[in-house]
Amino acid sequence: MNQRLFQQHSRNFEQNRFVYPVISRRSGGVSIGVNLNPDKVCNFDCIYCQVDRTRQSETRFVETDALLTELRGVLELVVSGDLFELQRFSETPPSMRRLNDIAFSGDGEPTTFRNFDEIIQACAEVRQDVGATESKMVLITNASMFHRPHVQNGLEILDRNCGEIWAKLDAGTEEYFQIIDRTKFTLKHVMGNLVLAAKLRPIVIQSLWMRVDDEPPTINELEAYSDRLNEIVSAGGEIKLVQIYTVARQPAESYVSPLTNDEVDFWVNEVRRRTRLNVAGFYGVST
Repeated sequence: MNQRLFQQHSRNFEQNRFVYPVISRRSGGVSIGVNLNPDKVCNFDCIYCQVDRTRQSETRFVETDALLTELRGVLELVVSGDLFELQRFSETPPSMRRLNDIAFSGDGEPTTFRNFDEIIQACAEVRQDVGATESKMVLITNASMFHRPHVQNGLEILDRNCGEIWAKLDAGTEEYFQIIDRTKFTLKHVMGNLVLAAKLRPIVIQSLWMRVDDEPPTINELEAYSDRLNEIVSAGGEIKLVQIYTVARQPAESYVSPLTNDEVDFWVNEVRRRTRLNVAGFYGVST
């Protein structure tokens, strides 16, 4: 399979400013990205992030009508199959020529968008109009804002529209959490929000592990991370899947590099053994 398909997650598509299709290795098909943070402002500053924050975006604010028009157009392209007539997507394998989801992600944390619940509802209506109701609506999030009422309302709208929460958890200890995610929030705060969400619906945990200055995470970090997952379950939360993956595109910091395939496999097997959860691994650019 052409590895470039998974490395090309550009936010630029045709003349669109907010909506873009990608071939997603984790979704196993086409994921339509919806960028709610075109200003590139994020409340995390992850060392592995591929967003170039050194240059200001030409588009600073979400224009709702334009976003919804773009979403409708891209959905129709994928549903009709016309997307794969474009050169950029022409090498997509037949097994991945399917619409998997509309993913709210982009250049920052989507739940910081002040009208988060309203935009989720509007996108759900476009999805219904186009007839793409078998596709998921996925929120890719750092879980920092789940405690806000309008975000909780948005999550409930997702629940009613084949929604899934893919929540970041990149550490087991506070020290490592701050090294990787560089944020004013604490791991304890994020854990509280993960429990809050997981007690109301099954969630997916997405965890990116990497080498930092050519050093992989320690066994102690793996044990602590497994303990955090077990804490969510012990508190009454349900974890549908744990995604263990590594760097696949150019990261923010030059001292970040991917784990080897064997290292990813080791993490998958150890986390599965320690938690008895459903765990899937995804490789990076290493061989």
